[in-house]
Amino acid sequence: MFVLGVTGGIGSGKTAATNAFQNLGIEVIDADVAARIVVEPGRPALNEIQKRFGKSILLDNGELNRAELRKIVFKDPEERKWLESLTHPLIRDEIVNGLRAAKSPYVILSSPLLIESGQYHLVNRILVIDVPETIQIARTCERDSNSEEQVKSIIGAQITRNDRLAKADDIIVNDQDLFHLENEVAKLHKTYLERLK
Repeated sequence: MFVLGVTGGIGSGKTAATNAFQNLGIEVIDADVAARIVVEPGRPALNEIQKRFGKSILLDNGELNRAELRKIVFKDPEERKWLESLTHPLIRDEIVNGLRAAKSPYVILSSPLLIESGQYHLVNRILVIDVPETIQIARTCERDSNSEEQVKSIIGAQITRNDRLAKADDIIVNDQDLFHLENEVAKLHKTYLERLK
């Protein structure tokens, strides 16, 4: 199975790009979705998290209180390491199962942390959706109602734009409208299908 890794910084338009691929019949495995699945109620990871941090880590409906967990692990690097050592292998398994089950001509692994997490080892090719930082900030502030400072700190915590681009096999510069993005996706889609012949 040919696996295309799609990544990009916050506000780059990864979701719009993967939606365009889906509209062309390509299945998308989303690392963020896998990360949510592994901590659903009834899953072993959630039980381990509750054992470590207590009942306050759960919402009234039994789901993980993500905001509370984020507060804990971003204050204490050791707790973050513990959490990552628990969840990362489970997330990887969830992703691999999704990739194996895909039936489209090729499959996409969409991950904002494709490079940082080492998930790029699961893909044959990396497509980076890229935009200048000014556009990232403007889009994210508008979409998430975040302050410019918040968005800049998120960008600062991600791999640098140059490092991301250095790993890319393909790049879509998404600094125009959706029509332009969809055309760029369609061109690459055609190229990937040709490669698979």
